[in-house]
Amino acid sequence: MKSWLLTGATGFIGANVARAMLARGDRVRCLVRKSNRCVEGVDVELMHVAMGDSAGLSAAAAGTDGVLHVAGTFDPGPGGDDRMREIHVDAAAALITAARKADVPFLYCSSSVTVGYGPRGSPGDESTPLEPDRVYGTRGPLRAYYETKLAGERLTRAAGGVIVNPDFVLGAWDIKPTSGQLLLAMARHPIPASPRGGKCFIDAQDCALGHLLAIERGAPGQRYLLGNHNLSYREFLSLAAQAVGRRPPTLPIPNLALRVAGTVGRALQRVDAHRFAGLDPVLLLAMQEGRYRSGQRARDDLGLPVTPMETTISTALGWFREHGYL
Repeated sequence: MKSWLLTGATGFIGANVARAMLARGDRVRCLVRKSNRCVEGVDVELMHVAMGDSAGLSAAAAGTDGVLHVAGTFDPGPGGDDRMREIHVDAAAALITAARKADVPFLYCSSSVTVGYGPRGSPGDESTPLEPDRVYGTRGPLRAYYETKLAGERLTRAAGGVIVNPDFVLGAWDIKPTSGQLLLAMARHPIPASPRGGKCFIDAQDCALGHLLAIERGAPGQRYLLGNHNLSYREFLSLAAQAVGRRPPTLPIPNLALRVAGTVGRALQRVDAHRFAGLDPVLLLAMQEGRYRSGQRARDDLGLPVTPMETTISTALGWFREHGYL
C-alpha cells in the first residue's frame, strides 16, 4: 500500500486520479480549498492547507510516497491571469519544496497546450517545437494558461520531478463539464456540421493511470504526453452520434462561420467571461486545424493503457446521464 498527497481531486482529472489510487488500495491525502461531490463519500483524507503554509505542506507530504500537483484552472475572467499563476506556478513551487523536504518524488500535471503538434501522418510529441504567438496569440487567457503551465513545467524539471501533459480527456467526473461538452451537445440535439480539425483523445481512467505510472516509472525531468487516439472532430462526433442514435455530421464548418462566432463570443465574454469561454476566437479557429500529438513515449516507457474510444464515449455518456446532465 502506498500513500499520496494529491491536489486537484475536486476537478475532472484529479477525481479520476484519486479513484485510480483507491482502486489499487492506496491511501490518498487531498489538498482542497472546499469539498464537492468529486470527493464527498470517497475514502480520502481531506486537508485544508494554504499554499503559503510551508510547515503545513511539509506535514502533509511527510510519510507519503509522492506529491502529485494535478490542480489547474483555465480562468478567462478578471484577475484570471493571476489566479492561473497562483495555481500553476506558485503552488507548484510550494509543493516542490514540500516534496523535497519529505524526500519523495513530485509530479506536475501540465497540459498538451505546451506540446507541439503536427498533421495526422506526423503527429507532434514531447520534443516538437511550438510557436505560441501564432497558436495562442501574444496576450489573453489562452496565452496566460500556456505561459503559466510552461513555467510550472520548468520548475518541475529543475527539481527533477516528472511532468504529464494530458490531451483531450473524456470520461466520468467531468463535473463542469469541460471536454464533455461536445458529447452533451450531440446527445441533446443533432449536429449537422463539424470543425475541420482534430485532436488527440484519451480516456479519463487511462489518463489517471498515466499519472501514477509517471510518478512511479517516469524519468526525472521528463515529460509524457497522455493521449491515445488521433481523431478528426468529424470522426469523434460520428462515434458520439452512433452512441446516442443520431445522424453523424456531414458538413464542414466554414472558417467564416467560426470567425463570426468568435466576434460575437468576444462581445459576450465581456458580459460573462466564464460562461462564454468556449467562444474565444483563438479557441474556435484552433478547431479548424489538425492538432495531432503522439503518446508513444508514455505507452513505451510507462505502459500507458489504451481504452477504445467507443468505450470511453459510452462511459462518459453513462456518467452524464446518471448525474442529471442529460
